[in-house]
Amino acid sequence: MTTTNAIRILLVDPDPIFRLGLRVALEAEANLEIVGEAQTDVEALQLVSLMQPNPTLDLIILELANYPSINQLCRQLKAQYPDLPILLLSSQPLQQLAGTAQIGVEGYCPKGAPIPELVTAINTVITGGVYWLSRNIATNYQENVYSPPLTKRAARFINNLRLSGNNYIQANLRQIRRELGVPGIPTLERAVLAGKVRELQTARWLLNHLLSVSPQLEQVETPSNISTNIIEPSNVFVTEAPQLSSPRSLQSDLFASCVSQFQLPLHNVTDVALEIDILRVDKKRDLLYLILQKLAEVLDELRNSQVEINQLQELKHIILRDLWQTATTEFFGKFTRVRINGNYVEIVNLLILDIDVVQSEILNYIPLFSEFLSYLVFQNNWHIDNVIYSADSTEARANALMILENIIIQVANSVIQPLLNRLADVESIKKDYYDRQYISTREIERFRNNLSWKYRLRNYYKEPQAIFESRYEIFVFAPRGIAKTSIYASRRNELTQLRGIPLFVTLMLEFRDAVAPRLQSMLSFLGSGVVFVLTQVVGRGIGLIGRGILQGIGSVSFLEGKNKKP
Repeated sequence: MTTTNAIRILLVDPDPIFRLGLRVALEAEANLEIVGEAQTDVEALQLVSLMQPNPTLDLIILELANYPSINQLCRQLKAQYPDLPILLLSSQPLQQLAGTAQIGVEGYCPKGAPIPELVTAINTVITGGVYWLSRNIATNYQENVYSPPLTKRAARFINNLRLSGNNYIQANLRQIRRELGVPGIPTLERAVLAGKVRELQTARWLLNHLLSVSPQLEQVETPSNISTNIIEPSNVFVTEAPQLSSPRSLQSDLFASCVSQFQLPLHNVTDVALEIDILRVDKKRDLLYLILQKLAEVLDELRNSQVEINQLQELKHIILRDLWQTATTEFFGKFTRVRINGNYVEIVNLLILDIDVVQSEILNYIPLFSEFLSYLVFQNNWHIDNVIYSADSTEARANALMILENIIIQVANSVIQPLLNRLADVESIKKDYYDRQYISTREIERFRNNLSWKYRLRNYYKEPQAIFESRYEIFVFAPRGIAKTSIYASRRNELTQLRGIPLFVTLMLEFRDAVAPRLQSMLSFLGSGVVFVLTQVVGRGIGLIGRGILQGIGSVSFLEGKNKKP
């Protein structure tokens, strides 16, 4: 039984059995309530985002087996939710996790710590304290870095200062990240903004480090059978040696950034109709989260299967096909049914009949998918926009994020396309999924017609033009909504395979490019001649005539005045 003042906790641990045991143990405490569980970092970020900005969460208890993943997840959580305390309950040694304290993590307990100690840690970090506990089981020795509030007034004052500074820094970080998310900003400006981000992150670390409650200011009463050692904060907040991120760490970093992009507005600001435009915002966000999660599972399967790098090009269509089918099944529900003409039909079984159409119209047009898989599975250098970036560089991650966002958006479109083809005007579908502006039959048909014209225009004109111009058009998440940008890519092989109308389009573009400069020169010459005739010939003639008339009028007036008698 929980109370209205209970501490609301999210458990993050890959082991469901451990989560269950911990949940039972903690909920036995009167003031603790488990409001959610997550198995992966992506699930954790999704749940936290759903519980904000109207907070239904007070604390995260976190354990992830992969240390870089813990570090990156903590960094992402503290960047987005600096006021949300994090308590690490981990099997990793304290020395490996001490670097997370730089990010602002409030506490640590090893797995296996007694429940009373864990409850003490929870109450400490909730009230603004910092709690770091490490147990050496072999020698029954504890190191206790523990800084409970000195007094309620002092703790509240220090905590308010820290939170105020964090809020100010976070507001500036949010603004800069919005600017960085705008496609096409100059490289120099992007570098300056990235430098500002690093400066603000350093300022945040200093703030959380200097305004944490000092352990020397108050003695901690401990049981007599446990020896304690108060460690200076400088011994705890150690700087990690820079190292090349592992492929899993790259993936965690990239996916966490993508999850943060989902919090931006999701309305379409391009001139191209998207299938997901018909969805309500909450359904659209749920679908994007689901596809990202399934893509993470695909990457894990590729690593476990020990696939070779030269196989990714051959497997990409199969992988996309399976990703689409899995996302479709889970989004609509494997056994969900709708009533059509008096008969009940399972949605998924009907939608997967369109797999060939979906593959040919959407999935086959997703660019650089095998290169993206190679980057995250094998940590290959990223070759994009005719430049080669090292795998761990900021530029490589930024470009990989754009490709990831386009993959998520296009797969989401592919999930909705069969629905629009087969069940677009079913009332239960409209009620459960559609945005309010598309619930009328007329608006649905108008929406479907726009999509139909989009594919015709793309197949016959837009795609040949993009191939001829050696670029891909991709969709990305921007501060104002889903935007469109383009990246350079060599598409010579595709150009040689064009036939029919697409080939004719490229020939016309080439003809226009060949004729345009000459035509422009000719028009410029003719224009100059017209200007010369109008100004030098006609203009001068008109000027002479006008001047003669004025002179004649002046002479007549002079003579009339002279001939007048006094």
